[in-house]
Amino acid sequence: MLIRVGSRGSRLALTQAELAAARLRGDGVEIALVPITTSGDRDRTKPFGEIGARGVFVKELEEALLDGRIDVAVHSAKDMTSTDTSGLVVGAYLQRDDPSDALCGANGLRAGMRIGTASIRRRAQLLALEPTLSIEPLRGNVETRLRKRAERGLDAIVLATCGLERLGLASEIGYRFDPAELLPEAAQGALALQVRAGEDELVRRADDEETRRRVEAERACVAAIGGGCLAPVAAFHDGETLTGLIAAEDGSWVERRRGIDPAAVASELLALVS
Repeated sequence: MLIRVGSRGSRLALTQAELAAARLRGDGVEIALVPITTSGDRDRTKPFGEIGARGVFVKELEEALLDGRIDVAVHSAKDMTSTDTSGLVVGAYLQRDDPSDALCGANGLRAGMRIGTASIRRRAQLLALEPTLSIEPLRGNVETRLRKRAERGLDAIVLATCGLERLGLASEIGYRFDPAELLPEAAQGALALQVRAGEDELVRRADDEETRRRVEAERACVAAIGGGCLAPVAAFHDGETLTGLIAAEDGSWVERRRGIDPAAVASELLALVS
């Protein structure tokens, strides 16, 4: 049986697709990798909000699934919308890697630093930690952002730890933020294998139950807050407790709430901003 696995075309995305393929091969199963360019890949200059915010790195992959051009789509789970697209399901989550954010170029935050990131979640929490920081927009794949840090003379940039490690670039990490400092994006560190509804069996052997439990709680919390919420939102499950966060983009206030039920955590956060 041949399984066509769709992925974005960046080095990181193809590396991640190969991790998924390695879990699916065997017992007569062959894998064909199908690179697909997404709207987020085509437009590397506009802020995410101007090109569709959440989902800009998954839409074309989902269309390829629905059209029958691929059988499995491999996503960085954090790039997905907080609710499943009609007709599609996450058939498997690979075992989660380090979900933390990493500071590259410095071993900690200092007053007045210039830091590059396009994430409003990171921006808000960084400014809450050190209000004198200058946060500058920075987009591109991992290698491009590392290069731009030097070209633009930035003191540091913030990237997902897991992406750096998957690319063999862990040496670029100067500091790993604890979730108590910088709460990760919901599902950060996890890879999602998306399939058409009813075809879960294609990828079920790759599913990690504990990763699914944590990630789906995080996604449910963000969904309950509202995918269209303009404020920075984050959610992270450490295995025992779910933490949700909502903040002002300028870092002037950050609210966290903890619990077990995603809807209850989201409700507490929404009550603070309604």
